[in-house]
Amino acid sequence: MTLSIDDIRAAADRLNGHIERTPCRLSKTLSEITGAEVWVKFENQQFTAAYKERGALNKLLQLTDAEKKRGVIAASAGNHSQGLAYHAARLGIPVTIVMPRSTPFVKVQQTRAFGAEVVLEGDGYDEASGKAKQICEERDLVFVHPFNDLDVMAGQGTVALEMLEDVPDLDVLPIPIGGGGLIAGCATAAKHMRPGIQVVGLEPAMYPSFTARMRGVNGASGTGGATIAEGIAVKQVGDVSYGVARPLIDEVLLVEEPFFERAVALYCNVEKTVSEGAGAAALAGLLAYPERFRGKKAGLIITGGNIDTRLLASVLTRELVREQRLVSLRIIGDDRPGLLANVSAIIGQMGANIVEVAHNRLALDVPAKGAEFDIMIETRDARHTQEIMDALRERGYPPRAV
Repeated sequence: MTLSIDDIRAAADRLNGHIERTPCRLSKTLSEITGAEVWVKFENQQFTAAYKERGALNKLLQLTDAEKKRGVIAASAGNHSQGLAYHAARLGIPVTIVMPRSTPFVKVQQTRAFGAEVVLEGDGYDEASGKAKQICEERDLVFVHPFNDLDVMAGQGTVALEMLEDVPDLDVLPIPIGGGGLIAGCATAAKHMRPGIQVVGLEPAMYPSFTARMRGVNGASGTGGATIAEGIAVKQVGDVSYGVARPLIDEVLLVEEPFFERAVALYCNVEKTVSEGAGAAALAGLLAYPERFRGKKAGLIITGGNIDTRLLASVLTRELVREQRLVSLRIIGDDRPGLLANVSAIIGQMGANIVEVAHNRLALDVPAKGAEFDIMIETRDARHTQEIMDALRERGYPPRAV
């Protein structure tokens, strides 16, 4: 079983007019930050906000009339399910989706909104997949695998096809790896169109499934954890997708959680676009391994933008903390009138904003006639924070960051 450029071009013909041909744009700011020449493919602009529509629709369009009548089923952490549900509804095909119980609510809600029957089962993709196969046999449905299917891979490969049509001289494609469908399709297209291009896989450090398979180890044995990149938190890559992708991949890198968070925040603050954790994996790779990509023309895919709003808010707030633009200062002083007013005045004069104040008179490590304040302030940057701390110290209110 193999995948060819002809399969991908045939998929592109089928998909033409049914999906968005998303833009691929140069990001000057991200280029300055990473040291690479960064071109971004905005697959979060698909109707279901992810590239997964491509593979799902390519599969659906090749079903027989009898198969369409029986209906389809899939297991997915979110984006495959939404793409499949949306296009199946358009084509009048019944669809059932099994999702892990940990799937972000926004993805569950959107999948149901597209008309799918949603079954929540298991703590991760693998358990959900087992349930989906059971239901598939019981109801005689057609199983549409999210990655271990050549038709699905061909659809995903159209992403790279479009990128290299728009920017033919890309040097490197850093591509997220979950089950391996996207990198299999994109590597097939890219290596045919530009043989010298490098394809670099990126996995969450908690789920090094492809890396383990390369070393001859069962991926499921060393994986697990709560990653922000749940869309690629797969314990075992597909046999077919691995077979297609492995000969075409130059390197696979593991990415730690803070880089996913920073990448999501950068897309939001710099490109004014929303990316989920897995969707920002390519940029996370550039941030984690700057020397690997410096000076190269890199094509990054924002693979999806379906992130829970509370999680996005948390990521953006944590980035402010990481940059020391949001800092909590602890000040211990005499419990006398005007103390808080004096401290607040100094902070205001220095141009910072007070976000929150906690006043504690009962802490045993504070004198009985003393008071402890935790003041959260928002500043311009780390240097501004230090200037405020120095000013407080000079005025007799030495702070301690907490």
